[in-house]
Amino acid sequence: MADGTTKRTRRSAGLLLFRRTPGGPEVLLGHMGGPFWARKDAGAWSVPKGEYEPDEAPWDAARREFQEELGLPAPEGTPLPLGETVQSGGKRVTVWAVEGDLDPADMVPGTFTMEWPRGSGRTAEFPELDRVAWFGLDAGRAVIVKAQAVFLDRLAEHL
Repeated sequence: MADGTTKRTRRSAGLLLFRRTPGGPEVLLGHMGGPFWARKDAGAWSVPKGEYEPDEAPWDAARREFQEELGLPAPEGTPLPLGETVQSGGKRVTVWAVEGDLDPADMVPGTFTMEWPRGSGRTAEFPELDRVAWFGLDAGRAVIVKAQAVFLDRLAEHL
């Protein structure tokens, strides 16, 4: 940058849990928490993921973020690399799929704190994900963050 500072690329890593059902594969997606997403559905669901620093391995970050966001241990199993995508804000997201199952009712979401209402000087705590749910691939494509739909397509190619 012109002032001598460098802009750090924001990177996230995540785990896309999937299961095989008689009706076809299903994926576990999380609805983003907080006031901005509360009344949104389409484009408000995401692979459980989070940012990591350059000194952390992306796979380790993906497992850590799954646990932090869902309050459940990251699934064991053979990771299927689904590659990377760049979201509209420039964040690079790397995802692995792992086959497994869990009951969404068991989720105990991690939280974050932000000023709310904006400009009020008050802070409030919100869940990182306010709910998780299983979706068939087509239904998942209809609600997931636009740039992350590629992960569902890549999973379908592998299955």
